Amino acid sequence: MSPLLNAEELINHLDDWLIVDCRYNLLRSNWGYEQYVENHLPGARFVHLDNDLSAAKTGFNGRHPLARPEQLITVFQRLGINHDSQVVVYDDMGGCFASRLWWSLKWLGFDKVAVLNGGLQAWKKIGGPLTSIEPEVAPGNFIGQPREGWVLQVDEIKENLESKEYLIIDARANDRFRGENETIDPVAGHIPGAINRPFVNNLDKEGLFKTASQIKNEFTTLLSAYPQQSIIHQCGSGVSACHNWLAMSYAGLEHSLKLYPGSWSEWASDPTRPVAR
Repeated sequence: MSPLLNAEELINHLDDWLIVDCRYNLLRSNWGYEQYVENHLPGARFVHLDNDLSAAKTGFNGRHPLARPEQLITVFQRLGINHDSQVVVYDDMGGCFASRLWWSLKWLGFDKVAVLNGGLQAWKKIGGPLTSIEPEVAPGNFIGQPREGWVLQVDEIKENLESKEYLIIDARANDRFRGENETIDPVAGHIPGAINRPFVNNLDKEGLFKTASQIKNEFTTLLSAYPQQSIIHQCGSGVSACHNWLAMSYAGLEHSLKLYPGSWSEWASDPTRPVAR
């Protein structure tokens, strides 16, 4: 199955596919769950970016540190995910937060997962049903093992400043990448050597992903000057970086990809690390 799923296809599988609501707001941590309680897709379970998909923050490991595998396995079992489940994840931000769950499942070796293209808005547009009833969920038998080489730590990013083995793609907005209008992190700028591909560039005016061929052409053009380098996806806190990974996967470009989950919020927490603007 494609990593992206249209609402028209999902509506025919509400009874046999496992749906997860990933809504979140950077400024109001509980907002997503409040929205979920009000209404959600029938049968959908809720996952919280901070509490479920992230490790505890230390002040030096980023805003959404990557959860340890054992934490994620417990969460996925609680959601009722079995080894043979077909999982569909959605949010209301063009897949920004849903892509983190998509990536986390893939990281642990689970491939039967797709992001609802267009999210809640696309579902409403086709008149898809909503409910406030929270499903009763039996624990799943999910067992996962991290795929080797998918994650890089901050020391490896620092080494890359000299080796230039990897090309870093920063998924943040252009102005934040340039060091302008920074409203989330205390330090503005980007990791030296990184290039910019805002995750919103993967979407069209309707909030749907562009066609696979469009995305492939755009990434191919962007990377044409860096043909020998593997890709590190990075953003502010390792969330929207997964959106770029998802887009490349959708476009058939999922090879030699890595994630720096600490991303800018971790990198900038140490004043001795260099900053480019």
